[in-house]
Amino acid sequence: MAMLKRTIQGISKLHLHGACFSSLRTSAAAAADTSPLQLQLQLQLPPFDHQPHPYIGPSADEVLAKRKAFLGPSLFHYYNKPLNIVEGKMQYLYDDSGKRYLDAFAGIVTVSCGHCHPEILNAITDQSKLLQHATTIYLNHTIADFAEALASKMPANLKVVYFVNSGSEANDLAMMMARLYTGNLGMISLRNAYHGGSSSTLGLTALNTWKYPIPEGHVHHVMNPDPYHGAFGADATGYANDVQDHINYGTSGNVAGFIAETIQGVGGAVELAPGYLKLVYDIIHKAGGVCIADEVQTGFGRTGSHYWGFETQGVIPDIVTMAKGIGNGLPLGAVITTPEIASVMARKIQFNTFGGNPVCSSGGLAVLRVLDKEKRQAHCHEVGSHMLERLRSLMHRHEIIGNVRGRGLMVGVELVTDRKAKTPAKAETGVVFEKLRELGILVGKGGLNGNVFRIKPPMCFTKDDADFLVDALDYSLSKL
Repeated sequence: MAMLKRTIQGISKLHLHGACFSSLRTSAAAAADTSPLQLQLQLQLPPFDHQPHPYIGPSADEVLAKRKAFLGPSLFHYYNKPLNIVEGKMQYLYDDSGKRYLDAFAGIVTVSCGHCHPEILNAITDQSKLLQHATTIYLNHTIADFAEALASKMPANLKVVYFVNSGSEANDLAMMMARLYTGNLGMISLRNAYHGGSSSTLGLTALNTWKYPIPEGHVHHVMNPDPYHGAFGADATGYANDVQDHINYGTSGNVAGFIAETIQGVGGAVELAPGYLKLVYDIIHKAGGVCIADEVQTGFGRTGSHYWGFETQGVIPDIVTMAKGIGNGLPLGAVITTPEIASVMARKIQFNTFGGNPVCSSGGLAVLRVLDKEKRQAHCHEVGSHMLERLRSLMHRHEIIGNVRGRGLMVGVELVTDRKAKTPAKAETGVVFEKLRELGILVGKGGLNGNVFRIKPPMCFTKDDADFLVDALDYSLSKL
């Protein structure tokens, strides 16, 4: 089996480029007889010019004990021995021992610009010294400046912004808007979708691992247009016909709205069949509904090819929701819609205490500026394309890799025990997951069976980081 080894050539110093530390490590093809032990010894994290602060806080065992004693039993942690993460810098995290990890999951696709990015920290700190909170009952320029900048990123007449605190809140508000505007109740979402964990958004979510047995109310889950697992492969027409069937046989003929991620996040980085949204948006509009694009994970240039995920399908939604990367870790979300739809919210008092908070607004505006200044969308395209090509090359050597998918820095690697049957390799995924952590790489897991590696790092992730990740995955799979 051909393996890759790492060499470090001519490193004199590291440069901070675009507020992201760039590694000078290069990779070369190793001889075919390189042993697994030799390869492991050659796997090294790219050099990084940051010294973590000495940690003097409680141990991981003490933190875990406090969590068990004082926090809800529904909390879960990754890894057999949970990590005590105490510091972050750009695309890296550090545990309580000072060990460095390549963060390829970005706090569940939330850290867009990089951990503790200096420009965003400065914006947050400067605003905190002036005014931390006042709510929208008073005027303050921060929320207006942020809304203006965010609306400038949207197409067509999407220019009215509502700020909230999370993706669940954003989708909850969008669903209420759809129902009020259309006068209908029925919502349509995709199987395998995740749109939040609140009591109302759980109805939109269609993964049983996240759903409690509570009333969900007027939500229809249609076939997922999944090119890998779906009944119609990459043919969007068959899936669109299923939406029409649900409207014909499961509703009065009219619906409130349709919501979809363009690349399903929690569901395992599943990109919708090409052309699907264009067909479905037309069906929904004819049924009196509005179309909602969930950009909580796909927004802000992460896909590389476009700033918003819905643009990859050539559509313009009626409502767009976003969170996570919008704040680089701040509790921040937003809903953007047209003035016509927004007008229905003026019938009653609509208010969010912390939505548009001055500190969050200042931080969110700084995120938009950093993403533009550092050309992160183009960077995601370049690095993501390189990583996807390398990941797909592993499929020739590892039968367990059933599918590599995604675009930009939103990537999924699905492991199967049988490529033809596409049987989930759940246990094997867990073994490789632990091995990657040992090697210094943190990835996510997704899909109903937890057999998809979710690779969605901070958007300052470099080609050297990508090469290290792929080589480490190669090595870890070879150990199986």
